[in-house]
Amino acid sequence: MAEFQLVPWPRQLCGDDAEVLAEVLHDGINLAIWQRELNPELAGFAAALLARGTPLADSLSIELGDDDGDEPELSGLAGECAELPGYAAFVADVAWLVRAYACLLEARRVGVRLRVLDKAMCPRFHVDRVPLRLVTTYAGPGSQWLAEGDLPRHRLADPSCAPDEVAVRSMEPGHVALLKGERWEGNEHTAIVHRSPMLAAGERRLLLTLDWLE
Repeated sequence: MAEFQLVPWPRQLCGDDAEVLAEVLHDGINLAIWQRELNPELAGFAAALLARGTPLADSLSIELGDDDGDEPELSGLAGECAELPGYAAFVADVAWLVRAYACLLEARRVGVRLRVLDKAMCPRFHVDRVPLRLVTTYAGPGSQWLAEGDLPRHRLADPSCAPDEVAVRSMEPGHVALLKGERWEGNEHTAIVHRSPMLAAGERRLLLTLDWLE
């Protein structure tokens, strides 16, 4: 008789401590959210950056050394905003996230993307073809996600298929999320379903993403 292996029903975990992020490494967890609140210095910097009204789309590839004490090389990240109050705190926060992400995955190279968005980058619910992506919004509406079963996976490509809006969960500014994608071993066909939030006219958001490159 053939043996059948049960696949865990994908679950999502949220918590107010950074340790919740490590839970995403477990089978059956496709999203972990650290529900942190931004301190006033970080929130003020992000608001001031958006108030400038200028575009921003920075991308860096960060090489991580063997020494855990090495600081990620983030010189130039949002460099045009270096004169704004809170810039040093912002770079330090991104550096902490890079180190934590790399430590969790034992990554040697991390892709960093920082963007100011004035429209939904990915407005339809979808899954990512990546292993594990970190997402955090410093200002503006946060990313949105669905619990398993709120939208049939086989209909994600169908533009006429939409979930009940009551089922849509939203992250808040400051929340740090690890989204498990289709390329995480053992997570095929169970990646977290998510989308970018719709933005009102004149509304903007400051989005940071980290990707495991090596």
